[in-house]
Amino acid sequence: MKKVVLVFLAFLFLTMNQAFAYRLSTFSSDAKIIAAMRLLEQSGEYDVFRNMQKYGMRVKFDDLTSVTANSSKAFAVSTYNNYGTRVILINSRYKNAPAEQIACLIAHESCHTGYSADLEEETIATQKEAACWTRLKVASKTYPDSKLTRRLDKLSSLYLASDSNNNLVEQKIASSGFYRSQLGLN
Repeated sequence: MKKVVLVFLAFLFLTMNQAFAYRLSTFSSDAKIIAAMRLLEQSGEYDVFRNMQKYGMRVKFDDLTSVTANSSKAFAVSTYNNYGTRVILINSRYKNAPAEQIACLIAHESCHTGYSADLEEETIATQKEAACWTRLKVASKTYPDSKLTRRLDKLSSLYLASDSNNNLVEQKIASSGFYRSQLGLN
């Protein structure tokens, strides 16, 4: 009897993993992006997938120069393709970034659901990015000394130092010239 139960549980486990892998492939065909999404799934970031599924989002690496005038500062964007489908475009400069970092960018961009963001939505998205980095960053791993690593480390420290009366992430966004311009806060 125990063998039957064990075989059934093993079958169920393998079936569920295959089913989820199939769902991941509906969001992207890129192996690096799928690996990043697996990290999100393993850490329980199910809201990322609910948002992506709800809005039919696809994720890919892209040269962002055609999307945003400030492409040198953009890590990723959430936008629409020519067919009106939501897409998360990760700056192709970060194609070789660790999967943990790509996962954080996906988590952030999955929070954006409209044509433009306001301060509240950008704060929520950035907090999500910081929270993911705080959970996914492997302490024993050496990450590249890059603009993305420095951003994630800074956001994580702000996120961890914030409280309900003093949201340091929101303050950082509100005081950033880049975000002030992008969010129309000027």
